[in-house]
Amino acid sequence: MDSTQGKLLLASPRLADPNFARSVILMIQHNDQGALGLILNRPLTISVQKACEHSLGESCEVEGVLHQGGPCEGPLMVLHGNERVKDADVLPGVFFTTEKSKIESLLKHQTAHARYFVGYAGWSPGQLEEEMEHESWVVAEAVPGNVFEDQSNLWATLMRKQHLGQWVDPSRIPDDPSVN
Repeated sequence: MDSTQGKLLLASPRLADPNFARSVILMIQHNDQGALGLILNRPLTISVQKACEHSLGESCEVEGVLHQGGPCEGPLMVLHGNERVKDADVLPGVFFTTEKSKIESLLKHQTAHARYFVGYAGWSPGQLEEEMEHESWVVAEAVPGNVFEDQSNLWATLMRKQHLGQWVDPSRIPDDPSVN
């Protein structure tokens, strides 16, 4: 098994699952027990501040929107650049945290390099490998800018850099390729 941990999964145009259409997933973990990733390009309409006020009953310093990390329910998860409050390394300059006290610290001290996620993308053992055999995903190298910079058009931008972009402009691919 080739681990995709620390890499990006780009949804192939042939991937029919609407939960993942045109998604860019940063892989947090991928081993014999399964895989876990966070969709980078699914911002929600609620801000992190509003979510804190609503669910915690207190304010926070964090600006920006909350992101839908995937269809699986889970705790609040954060990708950030603060090594002192990490639970795991994802790639150089990008850390992953789910521990409540560490997240509270991140919420109290605004940092430019932080993205907050509800939900995650998860695969049981062997499931992701099977999807990759069916060419549902394109694997790409990840850099901190993929996580912390503007996410608009991220999928199309990254697909252009991959082999698909040599033949087809990804922005011209219909949401449902079967209508071609």
